[in-house]
Amino acid sequence: MVAIPYFAALTTYFSYGLLFVFGHLRDFFGSIFRKDYSTPQGYAPLCRDFEDFYTRRLYYRIQDCFNRPIASAPNAWIDVIEHYSKDTNKKFIRTEKTHPCLNLGSYNYLGFAASDEYCTPRVIDTLQKFSQSTCSSRVDGGTTILHEELETLIARFVGKPAAMVYGMGFATNSTTLPTLIGKGGLIISDALNHSSIVAGARGSGAKVAVFRHNVPAHLEEVLRESIAEGQPRTHRPWKKIIVIVEGIYSMEGEFCRLKEIVVICKKYKAYIYLDEAHSIGAIGKTGRGVCEHLGVDPANIDVMMGTFTKSFGSCGGYIAGSKELIKYLKHISPGHLYGTSMSPPAVQQIISSLKVVLGEDGSDRGARKLSQIRDNSNFFREELCKMGCEVIGDADSPVVPIMLYNPAKIPAFSRECLKRNVAVVTVAFPATPLLLSRARVCISAAHTKEDLQQALEVISEVCDMVHLKYFPSAVEDERQKKKLR
Repeated sequence: MVAIPYFAALTTYFSYGLLFVFGHLRDFFGSIFRKDYSTPQGYAPLCRDFEDFYTRRLYYRIQDCFNRPIASAPNAWIDVIEHYSKDTNKKFIRTEKTHPCLNLGSYNYLGFAASDEYCTPRVIDTLQKFSQSTCSSRVDGGTTILHEELETLIARFVGKPAAMVYGMGFATNSTTLPTLIGKGGLIISDALNHSSIVAGARGSGAKVAVFRHNVPAHLEEVLRESIAEGQPRTHRPWKKIIVIVEGIYSMEGEFCRLKEIVVICKKYKAYIYLDEAHSIGAIGKTGRGVCEHLGVDPANIDVMMGTFTKSFGSCGGYIAGSKELIKYLKHISPGHLYGTSMSPPAVQQIISSLKVVLGEDGSDRGARKLSQIRDNSNFFREELCKMGCEVIGDADSPVVPIMLYNPAKIPAFSRECLKRNVAVVTVAFPATPLLLSRARVCISAAHTKEDLQQALEVISEVCDMVHLKYFPSAVEDERQKKKLR
C-alpha cells in the first residue's frame, strides 16, 4: 500500500475539504434558485449519490484531462485533437486541429497497435475474406477457423490444455466468475483487484471476502478464519473457495506475490484465478506473463485470464484452464453464449502478433520487443526515482505510476505536460482511493531512448512547477554521485 507523506496528506485533505464545502454550498443554493435541481414530488432523487456529487463538483472541473480524443494510431507518438468547452467542461467542441504528442498513456506494450510489417497485411487479407464482423454470437454463426486457431494458440502460449476467447476484456471477468461460483461459495479477492473482477464477484451471489493488497499472510488469515467459521448463519462448509489475484495491478504497477499465494491456496485447498490483463505478452523472458517471470508453474494456476488489448494491439480476452473447465464454460458463460463474436480481423491481429512474440514469423523481432520494453520500463522508472518523484510499482513492470495526491495537481500536471507535447493519463477517484491520485505512465517497446529522454525532461520541468518531487534528497544524492565520478 502507498504511504502518503504527512505534508501531502495534510494539503490533500484540506484541498478536498474546500472542494466538498463549496460543492455542497452550490448544491444547496442551486436547489433553491434553479428548477433543474428539483426532484418531482413523491420521487426519490435518481442521481444524488456520492459519485454524482463527485462528478458534478470535482470531475467536471478537470474533465478535459480525461477525455482527449485522438486522430491516429496509439503508437509512440499520437495526434491529440484539440477541443474546448463553453460550459465549464460539461460538453466539449472538437476543432480540426491536432497536437502531435509523445504517447505515455496507451497500453501499447509491445508496439503492435500501429501498422506492423507482419501483422497488418494479414489483418487486411482477413478483412477482405471474412469481413469486419460475424454478426453473431459464438454459438450461432460466430465461430470461424480463426477463432479456433487463436484458442489453440493462446492455450499453447500460456501453458494450459485449453482456452476460450471473449469479445471484450471486461466481460471476460464479469461473465466468467458468476459461472464458476455461486451461493454457498467464497471468493477471496485482493483489495485492489480490477473493477471487472468486482462486478463478476458481486454478480456471482457468492460470499466475498477481501484481503489486504498483496499481503499473503493476511490472505492466509482470511482463509483460515473463513474455513473455520463456514457459511454465514448455517456454518456449513463452503461449497467452493476461489482466490482472485492479478499478475500486474494496473494502478500500482506491482506484481502479485504469486509463489506465496500458490503455497497458501494449496494448503487450504482453494482455487486460484489469475488475471493477467497487464502481464501477458509484456512480462517474462518469452512474454508468457507473470508465471514465467516469477517462476511459477502454470499447472498450479486453476484459471488463467488475460486480455488482448495491451500487448497484442487488439481487443477481447481469454480464459485458459483444463479441457473440462473450458468445455463447461462454453456451455454456460453468458459472454460466450450471448456476446457478439470477436471480429475476425481482430482475431487475426492477435494470432499474428502472438506468432511474432513466439518467433514463428521467422525473425527475432518478438524477442527484441520484449527486451526493449523491459529496458525502457526500468530506465524510465529509475530516472523518475532519481528526480525525486514518488514512483510505485516493481522493476520490469511497464506500468509506472507517479503519485500526485493533491486534486489541484491532477489537472496541473496533465495540462502542463500536454502543452509540452507529452500526453499522460492522470487517474483519480473512483479508479483510485480519493487521496491517492496519480499519473499512470505506460511504457511501450515502440518508445526510443530519445522519446523517453524527452519525456523525462518534460516531466522533470512540470514536477518542479507543481511541486511533485516529494523526495528531493534523492536528487541531491544523485548530484553527489556524479561529482564523485
